[in-house]
Amino acid sequence: MPLDADSRCPCGSGDTYGSCCGRFHLGLARGTAAPTAEALMRSRYSAFAVGGPEMADYLLATWHPSTRPATLELDGSTQWRRLDVVRVSAGGPFDTEGTVDFAAHWRDGAARGAQREHSRFVREGGRWFYLDGDAEAA
Repeated sequence: MPLDADSRCPCGSGDTYGSCCGRFHLGLARGTAAPTAEALMRSRYSAFAVGGPEMADYLLATWHPSTRPATLELDGSTQWRRLDVVRVSAGGPFDTEGTVDFAAHWRDGAARGAQREHSRFVREGGRWFYLDGDAEAA
């Protein structure tokens, strides 16, 4: 689902895509990185929602090298519909670790559901990375 900069951001912040997650998606090559673990998690959710090879590249680039898969293909049939951030622990601009608990609601044809996840993030070299997460169907 390609978005223009003036569309509402899929992460649910209420901001436009261009001033929210889109600036991280487009700015990674220019050094624009998410300032907090929550901002990175929201941008990663939005990457899943937008889809496509560029977003798979973004997801891999923001995945910590110690846990990153070699490749990633996004399922084009899954529509990510809503993100609910449940809890954020640490993960601020001066922290080195943080966690975010969230529920990501999806639709695939007639099927609907949500994935709950407790995600861990680490900050290295001034950048936040997704480390890993414990996911369960909701």
